[in-house]
Amino acid sequence: MTTDQPGQLARWGHAEAWHEQWTDLNHFLMVYKFGLAEINTKITILAEELTHRGSGNPIEHVSPRLKSPASITAKARRLNCPLHFDDMRARIRDIAGIRIVCSFVSDVYTVANMLTRQPDVNLVVTKDYIAKPKPNGYRSLHLIVEIPVFMSDRVVAVPVEVQLRTVAMDFWASLEHKIYYKHDPDVVPPRLRDELTAAAEDAARLDLRMERLHREIHGPRR
Repeated sequence: MTTDQPGQLARWGHAEAWHEQWTDLNHFLMVYKFGLAEINTKITILAEELTHRGSGNPIEHVSPRLKSPASITAKARRLNCPLHFDDMRARIRDIAGIRIVCSFVSDVYTVANMLTRQPDVNLVVTKDYIAKPKPNGYRSLHLIVEIPVFMSDRVVAVPVEVQLRTVAMDFWASLEHKIYYKHDPDVVPPRLRDELTAAAEDAARLDLRMERLHREIHGPRR
């Protein structure tokens, strides 16, 4: 988890009140931290179970993340969302997030189904950028799920964004981010944007080829 120093949160109110606001913000983020831990535990259990069943672990690696206060503030402003906890809780659904990188495209959907059919995981939104990639070529399966977090005096349904993608999709997305780092994609020459989109299509073809080879050698996953 990354956080800003309290002095950087003056935007949340007058400087003399920052300590109280900092405490309130940490309380606000606490349930998201717990929700993220719950989802991470579920993914770990699935991975270990599949490994022990001998069917092979479809999960290559997992990266949980909690948005920093600065990132939450920036997103709230983009959404024209008031900087009040109730408003941000209702409108910003990706404060907690986890990225699950799988071996093959079919594994993405298998893991997503295993997770969302658990009785305490409520699937809220599905955005399938594998079936329908973004214009720049980005591919991934995005889910917003809600998971109950049991506090001492209440149960909180915490939203968590779950991103599932293959190794090839993750490779492309990570390097595309680095290539565009500190540059507005709209000012990058169209030729270079077209090359990045073509690279995403190459990665998608590689995904299909590698999955076909895996099935020919090992058969479908059990």
